[in-house]
Amino acid sequence: MYNYNERQLAIRGEILDKLFGRNSVLEALKSGTRTINKILISKTAHGRSISEIIRLAKNKGIVINSVPPEKLDKFENENTQGVVAEVSATDYVELEDLIDIAKNKENGLLLLLDGIEDPHNLGAIIRNAVCFGVDGIIIPKWRSATVNETVERTSAGAVEHIKIARVTNSSQAILKLKEEGFWILGAENGNRKINETKVPFPAVLVMGSEGFGIHQKIKEKCDFIITIPQKNTISSLNVSCASAVILYSIQLFNR
Repeated sequence: MYNYNERQLAIRGEILDKLFGRNSVLEALKSGTRTINKILISKTAHGRSISEIIRLAKNKGIVINSVPPEKLDKFENENTQGVVAEVSATDYVELEDLIDIAKNKENGLLLLLDGIEDPHNLGAIIRNAVCFGVDGIIIPKWRSATVNETVERTSAGAVEHIKIARVTNSSQAILKLKEEGFWILGAENGNRKINETKVPFPAVLVMGSEGFGIHQKIKEKCDFIITIPQKNTISSLNVSCASAVILYSIQLFNR
């Protein structure tokens, strides 16, 4: 829960979050998508990435505090790698913003995540999405991991390079996307192998949770279900691994 000062910061839209680790801070500096208030760097931290962080921060006029390493030890559950940045809260965009972006691309592709609650999976999926050219990500406001320090760290800063929308109702979001001309692809066991499927664009790829898959109401709204061909009988891939395979396949066979 916020104390009084933190709530005042929230009202003014200022510092509400922290980034941990060299990659996360470096990518935030490069992207410029979030306001960085100050950066704490351990006096024992050295290396090329530290030098680059200091250079970029100085160019942007961002305060850099050189601190004793024990000051960063208070973040007991975080691997700070000697760097912590105080930043503005994540700025989510509206669904309409992602629609505009993807519709104006030759092969516009959005990713809708249904029930991904593990922040490590969310971070890995975001990294995959950036790597394979996804134009935006849609996550539900409820029963879903949100972008936090763990997601930032797991994505290795990739979250700074893609727009993310949060929606109240994923089913309604899909209906809106269909009205805008998007094809909806559900990723689950089905009779269409991804390597044999010509994906129509603009498209939305729906990934469900590893435990429960895509919710039935959402699956019913998919135009077709695609699957990853497997040589051996196993229950499933981890959802972040599956997202990498499918997104790469879409890029390889359709672009």
